[in-house]
Amino acid sequence: MSDMEEKFPRALWVRLIIYLAVGHVFAAFIYFLFEVGAGQ
Repeated sequence: MSDMEEKFPRALWVRLIIYLAVGHVFAAFIYFLFEVGAGQ
């Protein structure tokens, strides 16, 4: 388990989680815009 922790530092995991969260919010926002645009 120590090998995995050495390969992936905590800062990298935090950055990865932030990127995933921002990416999902951005994707959901674009999807919402398309849904609203299609409904009109």
